[in-house]
Amino acid sequence: MSLLYELRRLAPARPLTAIEAYSVAERQATLLLQLSNVTEAPVPSQVVSGLPFIKVAVRMPMASSGASKWIKPRWVVLLNGLEPPARQRFSLAHELKHVIDHKTSNGLWRPWAENPIARRRIEQLCDYFAGCLLMPRPWVKAAYCGGTQDVVELAKRFQVSPQAMQVRLLQLGLIEPYERCGSNDLYFRSASSSIELAA
Repeated sequence: MSLLYELRRLAPARPLTAIEAYSVAERQATLLLQLSNVTEAPVPSQVVSGLPFIKVAVRMPMASSGASKWIKPRWVVLLNGLEPPARQRFSLAHELKHVIDHKTSNGLWRPWAENPIARRRIEQLCDYFAGCLLMPRPWVKAAYCGGTQDVVELAKRFQVSPQAMQVRLLQLGLIEPYERCGSNDLYFRSASSSIELAA
C-alpha cells in the first residue's frame, strides 16, 4: 500500500465541511511525519522531496510560489527559486496537499472550482496543511510553553518564515489577533490597561 494512498484514505469519500477538511489535513500531516519517523523540528524538506511520487524542480522566475502537475510517472512540483528557502519549504508542503487531494478534488472540491472565493479557500486549506506539517501542534505548543515565545526565534527553530509562524500561533490560540487601526485597536486597549494598572 503506497504512502500516497494512506494519506488519501484519511479523507472520507464525500463532500467535507470546512471543519472536517481542516481536521483531515492535520491528520494527514501527522501521519506523514509518523511514517517518516520525524519527531522534532525542523522537519526536513526531504519528507516531501524524497517521496517516490514527487520530483521537485526550482524555476526562476515564476509567477507564483509553487505549482504541481502530474507528468508521468510522477508529480512534478515547481518552486520559485527567487524566494527564500523558508518560503520554498512552505510552498513544497503546500503543493503536496494539492497532490494528495487531486483524486478526491472532483468529488470534494468541484463545487468550489468555479468560485474565486472557494478557490482561495482551497489555497488556505493547503497552507493549513503546510503549517501542520512544518509546525506540528504539539511541537509548537511545547516550544512556546517551554519559554520560546519570540516569533522570530520560533521561526528559526522550525525553519519557516516569521509570517508563517505568526499565523500558526494564531491558529493554535497561543497569541491573540490584533487590529492594526481603528477605535477597537487591541494594541491600544492593552496599552491602556497597562497604563491603568501602573497608575
